[in-house]
Amino acid sequence: MVKPFVPQLVYIEPRALDYPLGRELKDKFEKMGVEIRQTTSHNQVRNLPGDNHFQQYRVAKSTLVIGVRKTLKFDTSKPSAEYAIPFATGCMGHCHYCYLQTTMGSKPYIRTYVNVDEIFEAADQYMAERAPEFTRFEASCTSDIVGVDHLTHTLKKAIEHFGVSEFGKLRFVTKFAHVDHLLDAKHNEKTRFRFSMNADYVIKYLEPGTSRLDERIEAAAKVAKAGYPLGFIIAPIYLYDDWKAGYQTLFEKLEAKLPAYATKNLTFELIQHRFTKPAKRVIEKNYPMTKLEMDEEKRQYKWGRYGIGKYVYKKDEQTDIKETLGGYIEKFFPKAELEYFT
Repeated sequence: MVKPFVPQLVYIEPRALDYPLGRELKDKFEKMGVEIRQTTSHNQVRNLPGDNHFQQYRVAKSTLVIGVRKTLKFDTSKPSAEYAIPFATGCMGHCHYCYLQTTMGSKPYIRTYVNVDEIFEAADQYMAERAPEFTRFEASCTSDIVGVDHLTHTLKKAIEHFGVSEFGKLRFVTKFAHVDHLLDAKHNEKTRFRFSMNADYVIKYLEPGTSRLDERIEAAAKVAKAGYPLGFIIAPIYLYDDWKAGYQTLFEKLEAKLPAYATKNLTFELIQHRFTKPAKRVIEKNYPMTKLEMDEEKRQYKWGRYGIGKYVYKKDEQTDIKETLGGYIEKFFPKAELEYFT
């Protein structure tokens, strides 16, 4: 069982202490005996312990930087939501394929932002601009927010903020089962709580440091019992030798372990594995023994935003993925909605 994340090193930006959450976190980590260092900015976090890149990378993944979010202009977050809402960046998990490998570059530490009320005010502005349309906010574009929230409770505050909003909805996805503190949040069904699920093979070999499949399913059942709208992202869908049987077992387990009320208003999102050339270089550096297949010859190239293309499965494989997993959804969860396949 993966234990809830506790950083082994904490950095605090000076302005973070102007906010109640910054002071609260400093106090919490002092009492826990975690080493705390001051930094003028997260960009100045350097010289992490370790004799080589491999060691320093792992220390960075267990380092937390407490700071202030300066940019309150939100990125778009299609197809999942209208906007990404920034509460944290970085992740304590070690998923080999993760796109944060390249977006975080040389700074794979976790950052949490303490100016939460300012972030909410910015979100309220976006909602006002689009009213009376609903505006959906995705809270897990740049982090696995649940993985750090047992320490910060930022996500819990957000769930309650959107719970009383007229035109706001919140969404996030997690690979962690540490959800107990979120079960009593007053969500008013305005938050869709999603779990990233995968075949056992993928979780075992490509998602170290995250909750195991059975733990995630157990957490999903708790979340459904607490009345949250529930969703599953099957991602990345990865074609290993016995992938069809592996994904079928996943759906069988979901059906067997989820209570009937959990399957009302259930959504699925399907995302095939993809990689970029820069990501491949970083992944091979950080996880030199990975079993992740990234052979450009076996893929097709798809042009992406900002001119960075990615390698995805070939058209016939994509059709096979969509038909196979779409068939499992229809068979095991006939009332569920498949939101998209990409």
